[in-house]
Amino acid sequence: MQSDSDIIVVGAGAAGIIAAWRAATLGAKVLLLEKTPRVGTKILISGGGKCNITHAGTVEDVLKGFRPNEARFIRPSVYKFPNTKILEMLTDRGLEVYTREDGRIFPVGQTSRDVVRILQTYLVDAGVDLRLEHSVKGITRDEAGRFSVTYSNPDGEDETTSAAAVIVCTGGSSYPNSGTTGDGWQWAKSLGHTIVKVRAALAPMYMQMKEGDAERSGIALRDCALKARFGGKELARWRGDLLFTHHGVSGPCVLGISREVAEKIQEGEVILQIDLEPDSSFEQVAERMLGLVSSAPRRLVSSVIEDLIPSRLVPALLEAAQVPADTLNGKLEKKARNRLVEVLKGWSLGPVRTVPLEKGEVVAGGISLDEVNPQTLESKVTPGLFLCGEVLDVAGAVGGYNLQAAFATGCVAGESAANLVA
Repeated sequence: MQSDSDIIVVGAGAAGIIAAWRAATLGAKVLLLEKTPRVGTKILISGGGKCNITHAGTVEDVLKGFRPNEARFIRPSVYKFPNTKILEMLTDRGLEVYTREDGRIFPVGQTSRDVVRILQTYLVDAGVDLRLEHSVKGITRDEAGRFSVTYSNPDGEDETTSAAAVIVCTGGSSYPNSGTTGDGWQWAKSLGHTIVKVRAALAPMYMQMKEGDAERSGIALRDCALKARFGGKELARWRGDLLFTHHGVSGPCVLGISREVAEKIQEGEVILQIDLEPDSSFEQVAERMLGLVSSAPRRLVSSVIEDLIPSRLVPALLEAAQVPADTLNGKLEKKARNRLVEVLKGWSLGPVRTVPLEKGEVVAGGISLDEVNPQTLESKVTPGLFLCGEVLDVAGAVGGYNLQAAFATGCVAGESAANLVA
């Protein structure tokens, strides 16, 4: 058995990179184990490969992206390592960033690869012993409080290393091809932790498709409002872009309400509706529609609708409003016009079939927050074990919140572990 590390960090994602870096800068001898051939795999695919680094605003603004109990838990970490800190680390080494109107922060003319490359330079400079393609198989703790971590190396041989502290930051179970396959939950459970049931969050939705629905695949709607309804009442809504897929819908506004839908769909049918004119009331859209059809009585109604939505969606919208495709504006009766307005303000996509957990950017559920000290990220159950990132029962909104939580909790876990072994 090797025993040449103070701290072993398992998982080189956003939380693990920062945890290992922070612990090493405080003088700890750190071994960072990652089972894939690269660091930051989930960072690489975030924001469609563009990397939504974090969310702008104050700490309290960032915390609003989480449910109240989760915000309370991560508050100490986000104050210790706010969004300004990760941006400073990246921009100090050449990354240019910009902030969108919705508060999301991205690299300028660069990609997630640049973000990961810079973060890896911090690991190198801090002297972290990074070992890629080293897959951890188990973590145990002896009566003296020392940990043993068993892992396989790239040659397939098993090795065991001991350390005074272990930081587990292996992520959840979304995008399993990125290496996040829920391993950390099993190790935490074996060390006495409770695992809250895992649920989809920030995921696409698969719909109960009808004939012809799959032909919408690839069509994008910009700045619409997506609503989820359950039992006749609005369950959740999110404004943003939406993308039709072969199985249903995706895009920011879909991800934004997917957690609520995933939770409620266990109880019954959840219906999705799109408001294609979110800035206008029903009356305002009706008045505008009257003006459009009155100004061109010999044009087809479909030509008017094409000015409002992508042309490939026009037949489906007309069908939903029960308006024949060959109807002229001048022949459009008031009742039919009102049905068109109703569809523009609440086009039903039908019931959600499922919210695929494995396709989500993050998952909800994981290690119970009640069993982790929010000030240090140390386990209340197993001293010397630190837990951070998505392995915890924390899942923020779409928009850079989750990466920020990972960076922040990673920093506090790394600092606390270093203080423990000092």
